Amino acid sequence: MEIIHVSAECYPVAKAGGLGDVVGALPKYLNAAGHIAKVVMPMYRTKFLYENEWELVHEGGAYMGNNSFHYSVIKEKNNKLGFDLYLIDVNGLLDRERIYGYYDDTERFLSFQIAFCDWLSRWNHRPDVVHVHDHHTALIPFMLQHCYAYRHLAAIPTVLTIHNAQYQGWFGWDKQHLIPPYDSWKWGMLDWNNTVNPLACGIKCASRVTTVSWSYLEELQGAANGLESLLRAERGKSVGILNGIDDKIWDPATDTYLQDHYNISGMAKGKLGNKKTLCEVFGLNPQKPLFVFIGRLVGEKAADLLPGAIEDAFYYIGRNMNILVLGSGEPWVESRLLELKEKYAGDYNVFIGYNETLSHQMYAGADFLLMPSRVEPCGLNQMYAMRYGTIPLVRDTGGLRDTVIDIGDHQGYGIRFREATVGELTHAMYRALDLYKNKEQLGNVRAYMMKLDFSWDKSAEQYCNVYQSIIS
Repeated sequence: MEIIHVSAECYPVAKAGGLGDVVGALPKYLNAAGHIAKVVMPMYRTKFLYENEWELVHEGGAYMGNNSFHYSVIKEKNNKLGFDLYLIDVNGLLDRERIYGYYDDTERFLSFQIAFCDWLSRWNHRPDVVHVHDHHTALIPFMLQHCYAYRHLAAIPTVLTIHNAQYQGWFGWDKQHLIPPYDSWKWGMLDWNNTVNPLACGIKCASRVTTVSWSYLEELQGAANGLESLLRAERGKSVGILNGIDDKIWDPATDTYLQDHYNISGMAKGKLGNKKTLCEVFGLNPQKPLFVFIGRLVGEKAADLLPGAIEDAFYYIGRNMNILVLGSGEPWVESRLLELKEKYAGDYNVFIGYNETLSHQMYAGADFLLMPSRVEPCGLNQMYAMRYGTIPLVRDTGGLRDTVIDIGDHQGYGIRFREATVGELTHAMYRALDLYKNKEQLGNVRAYMMKLDFSWDKSAEQYCNVYQSIIS
């Protein structure tokens, strides 16, 4: 099969979250299984763009509303990512450094989708499946089926993966003219609650809809930011497939970001070496258990709980632990976390921003990972942590529920809690410290986690089954 993935993100080209990790890994594993998987994304002005070799493969023009635009398509020459990578450029819209956050994001991603459909319409052959990801590309199934210029492509099956249903790409009907001319009888495919909703449109038009964990698919039936009834209606064509991780990149035995490499047999020594490196940089004590948080400091991740949980943990449990936070997001959360540095110097520190090297070092050197997420469709951080022998403390939601079994249950290897509150999080930390004192149990839990298989092989096979079902 030939599968074309169309996405706003792809690691390591441009990444803002888990979407980038998935699109950077799944095509590689599909190729390893004997298929042809390719990725198409916008040509942001990133470090990856300037450090690699490219060839121009297509130039064309299209209309967005009454305005014409020129686009070009370049291909990475050396198959560096394990699959063919194509970047689409539209001057004045896609030639930006950041992925998101511009006032004209609606026009930016519309131009990208139109350019992709125009380019695809000029191919001499047809791919077996077009796989689109999240709302940024979710209008493509509609365009292929109902826009007059691309209706000759309507027979190509499409898959939409929902990585996060909270973001839907809404825009007003005053901008509907930006979509290429389409059969006006099909306007209802675009509409949801009197607005153009790209994610809703994708759910309606795609041949199959997938979510990034089994539990998230079930949760969306009752909590999907306004799309609950639609997802219930389309439940028959929806599938939950748990994301995997790239275990070639995330391997403590070979991770190029680490100074101290280790496997299961050398885990205790390796983790201590990485912890010492971290603690030296951040002024912490390597003899104490180390809790870390890695991620966006936003409400979905329940990062607003961190300042209160840090203060309560040190007050009620004692300063017999270290806490290190890496992330950026809500300014007030950043400010509160920075304020605590002086108060808890020697036991707590924070790095505001994102640093790929530091994140790997934290997974390797930490004893426990905090994930109190309010919303976590799949979650990859807990899988990375377990691969490195770091025990996750997670809220019982979405993919966290599907991947972490509590140590109080049969063959448990993590710590789960029910509600996203300061009290529940600090209680989970108390349980973690109790586990830390039992060195034999701690070592057994770490070794068991490191043997778990969260690779993409099984997930890629499930995606292949989905593709095959809509091709046949």
